[in-house]
Amino acid sequence: MEVRVRYAPSPTGLQHIGGVRTALFNYFFARANGGKFILRVEDTDQERYSDESLEDLYNTLNWLGLKWDEGPLVGGPYGPYVQSERFDLYKKYAEQLVVDGKAYRCYCTSERLAALRSEQQAAKSELQGYDRHCADLTDEQRSELESQGLKSVIRLKVPTQGKTTIHDVLMGDITRRNRDVSPDPVLLKSDGFPTYHLANVIDDHMMHITHIMRAQEWIPSGPLHILLYEAFGWEPPLYCHLPMVMGKDGQKLSKRHGSTSVKDFREKGYLPEALMNYVSLVGWSYDGQREFFTKEELEEVFSLEKINKAPGVFDYKKLDWFNGQYIRQKSDGELAQMLLPYMVGAGFAKEPLTSEVQAKFDALVPVVKDRLKVLSDVVPLSRFLFEEPEYSDPSLFIAKNVEPSVALAALEGVYAILKKGLADKVPTEEMEKEMVELATQLDIKINGVFMPLRVALTGSLVSLPLFDSIFLLGQEKTFARIETALSVLRSEG
Repeated sequence: MEVRVRYAPSPTGLQHIGGVRTALFNYFFARANGGKFILRVEDTDQERYSDESLEDLYNTLNWLGLKWDEGPLVGGPYGPYVQSERFDLYKKYAEQLVVDGKAYRCYCTSERLAALRSEQQAAKSELQGYDRHCADLTDEQRSELESQGLKSVIRLKVPTQGKTTIHDVLMGDITRRNRDVSPDPVLLKSDGFPTYHLANVIDDHMMHITHIMRAQEWIPSGPLHILLYEAFGWEPPLYCHLPMVMGKDGQKLSKRHGSTSVKDFREKGYLPEALMNYVSLVGWSYDGQREFFTKEELEEVFSLEKINKAPGVFDYKKLDWFNGQYIRQKSDGELAQMLLPYMVGAGFAKEPLTSEVQAKFDALVPVVKDRLKVLSDVVPLSRFLFEEPEYSDPSLFIAKNVEPSVALAALEGVYAILKKGLADKVPTEEMEKEMVELATQLDIKINGVFMPLRVALTGSLVSLPLFDSIFLLGQEKTFARIETALSVLRSEG
């Protein structure tokens, strides 16, 4: 049997970490078993559908390198792969269920259903939901209702007795009493639109899907889908409900934890291989120790047996660490090309680069490389090279427990050391030793010497290593900024 899996998102929002994890697991399982990865667009929710979301779906999968074997844009033998183009199929199969006595037409108006819901809630009735009012209408009664211009939906006739079991590869057998399944859910709406349950089951069967990997939040729908397969007389696929993706606080990952859309991660400068590697480990582990995998390696070693039943925790700091590791694997030339759009976006450069900016950029890349968690970090780290700092808060020059007059003396002493030894050379270890000695003479910690110099050069408390900053700025700008900073400190004295 050829393994056939699908990723079937609804284009009603941007692709998020949970959805992408589902896509990755499906993709790697297909590749590890020599099977097919199918993309299907479930766009029956036309009120929330957006072209932007559909475009984001394609862009996200392409950015991650997940090429679908069948689906929109590439076609395949079981298309179309967009649900809104399959309405005739859903109608045909829904009406067949009516003919077979497995479903029926319901003419209840929205007003009646609203009143029924209110009555049930007020009475705290054990029965909540549809009351099967139209389940046993005669042909004459149906004709009469239709003559009044009432449109019908098609509802599944759910058995009121017995139990239904869905087998899950991870969770085992999940059994539910039929009376606890949604009472006679709508399969086909009066406007011809299918509900999720009908379209999902028909498409999975018609596209010969063998394994369904989806989030555990879909477990409650499992028994209903099994009932639909039984009503059609079809063999259901194997189910594998994936563990939830949680934040570190134990709650389902959401915007309150930080960015969740892949678009946000891309814009901040996460690399596709880093995001793919890390997200694949959220709820899956090869041997409990190994962390780094290429896409090709995951295509070989992925298996359902190694998926954890417990929720996976998405750790933003761990992702940052992963991304930093992947950044440092890039050559300086590769990294320069990746960083350039952020430099242009910040207004630090225009393409084509002038020879002066190119030289400055070439020198910057190897210096900044080890400091980057995400590509966009290059902007705040390199701002001092392209913009003159503002010394609006003189207190930034002064380290903790250091008097303003001592901070001024520290900066004057550093300036003297640099003027004496810098010339056209880069800062040396000897200069650093002299600065340490200066701190001893002033009876302050070394940070009391380095902090005023750092702020003078960059205008910030956080920067690249000091001597690297001096090298990148060059002697002329280094001296000019120290002199400006000294004048600010002296005016405060």
